[in-house]
Formats: sequence, C-alpha cells, structure tokens
Amino acid sequence: MVGREILDEYLEGYPRILAEVCATGRRLTRDELDSLRARGERAAEAGLGLRTLVRRHLSMARESWPTLSATEGDRVLAAVEQAIDAFAEGHEWAQRLAVRKEEAARREFIDDLLYGRSDLGRLAARAERFGLLLSRAHAVAVAQGGKAVEDTHPATRQVESALVGRFGQRRILLTTKDGRLICIAPGDQDDVLAFFAKQAYAATDGGQIAIGRPHPGAGGVVHSYEEALNALDLADRLEIDDPVLRAADLLVYPVLARDRQAMADLVQNTLGPLRAARGGAQPLVDTLTAYFDSGCVAAEAARRLNLSVRAFTYRLERIHKLTGADPADPVHRYTLQTSVIGARLLGWPDNDL
Repeated sequence: MVGREILDEYLEGYPRILAEVCATGRRLTRDELDSLRARGERAAEAGLGLRTLVRRHLSMARESWPTLSATEGDRVLAAVEQAIDAFAEGHEWAQRLAVRKEEAARREFIDDLLYGRSDLGRLAARAERFGLLLSRAHAVAVAQGGKAVEDTHPATRQVESALVGRFGQRRILLTTKDGRLICIAPGDQDDVLAFFAKQAYAATDGGQIAIGRPHPGAGGVVHSYEEALNALDLADRLEIDDPVLRAADLLVYPVLARDRQAMADLVQNTLGPLRAARGGAQPLVDTLTAYFDSGCVAAEAARRLNLSVRAFTYRLERIHKLTGADPADPVHRYTLQTSVIGARLLGWPDNDL
C-alpha cells in the first residue's frame, strides 16, 4: 500500500488552496488548475492509482476542516470538485499517453519481427517484453477473413479472450497485420495454434487460417510467417477452400512453381491443344480439376460440375483426343495433374505463358 507521505508529495499546496477558498469563496486560479494537472500527470507516471489519490484528496479536506458552516462547506466542496477534476484530467492524460506509447512500441516490434528489419540481438531483447523467447523455435498462424481486422476489432478481442482463458500466460503473442489476425507460439505447442485456428475461424465468420512450420530464432518467426502467407496465396490461386492450411502439407506447390519457365513449358505442351476445343480450354481444365480433386471418380466429378456422368465422360474423351493423354491412364495422369496444378498457379489459360 502506498504511504501517506508519498501521496502527500503530489498534493503539496492543496490544503493552502482549500483554506483560501474557505475564507474567501474564490474559485481556483488557472495556475492552480495547471499545477494540479501537472501533479496528476507525475502521479500517473509514478504508477500511483487515481482511486487512491482521489481518496487522499477527500480525506485531507476532511482532516483540515472537521467543522464547517454550511456556507464554508459548500465552498470547500466546490474547490475539492475543481481540484480533483483537474488532477484526474492530468492523470488520465498521462495514462492515455503511456498507452499510446506502449501501442506504438508494440506495433514497431511486430513490424520488425515479421519483416526481420531489426538487429537480431536487439530484437530478441525486446521480444521478452512482449512474452517471446526467440531462442526457441516458433510457428506462426495467420487468419484471413472476408473483412480486415485490427487490434481493436471484436474478432481480435474474442480470440484473445479465448486464448487467455484456455492457455493462461503462456508465451503467446496475438496481433494483427495488414488486416489479418496473427498468432505466434512456441513451435512445440501445436495445440495453441490449432485452438487459435478454431477460434479465428469462428470469429472471422468462416475465414481461412494458414499455419507455418516451426523455425528457430528471430529469423524463424519471419520464415514461418511467410510460409503462412504463401499458403493463403496458394489457396487463393488453386481455389483450395479448406478452413485450415498447413504449410507443411503444401510444400509440393512451391517446388513445382520454383522453375516458372519449365512449368510454363509443361502447361503449354500438355494442355495447349485444349484451346482448340469449342468454348476454349477453361471448361476442359475445370473438368480435369474436378476429376483429380474427386480422386478420379467420374460420378463425383460430374456432380461437382453439375453434369451428367455421360457428359463428363465425353469431356474426358475429348481431352484424350486433343492432348493425346488419357486421364484414366496412371502414366498419363501424373503429367496431366501436374499440368493442371501449373495452369492454376500460372493463371492459364486466362494469362498467356
């Protein structure tokens, strides 16, 4: 508990003001009000609570004037009201300023952490202030919904409350970046990221969550974050609608896209002849996509495209005739499927290769 002597340091001159007000009935001067505001600011910066300070204002007034006439009592109460209002204004202003500074420091740290723009040693030291130990491996999960979210968004508060309620004060950092909700957790605590994904999916009304792989050190956070972002980008380009994506499960796609020219050549040589079909190549590419996504079950693929099985089978035959590759043949299937993935990654046939 804060001692009376410490509190009274911030109320110096207050009894004198009340004595003058009691005797003359005057209001507090501008200089007195400014002084009280300044004392309120200093008290806030010293970490003293406003409730304790207000109580001391009231008790000091009662101690100094135990017996007052009705007129004197009204004068003192009016002065106390003015004094506390000015003192509280300064205290609250200092608190708001401290919060803004903390938010700015936190945002600067998040930006430096996710973009790797700061000295790693300094970044590690700052990380402890926000609950992270960068000597450990970390993984990053990124949630993206239909609407952008910020730190003050209800979805952010909802997910944060759920995480704290479930895991307490574990070394978890929840933040936002570029309208997305981000969770950084120790790499060996996959249960945290799985729980985050479940909560973020609900809070963003069915958004999509990507989870990067664990990587060590400060640079590992950046790496995992980029993996999660790339997974969301791949899901968009490949029309993958799974609610939760794991970068570890999508590693084949970056490998395929690494040599863009080779992929473009494969797409052009394998699927290029489909441009000669009536209606262009896109309907037949969609046919192959549905066929492979359904496990090469023609009936299921036809249902996904709202076609009869007979119409769907005709399309497969047309593809075989135009490309020379039979989707039902295991040897040809791999080439066709890889070409379809490449087409989706490169935006073909809408984009020229």
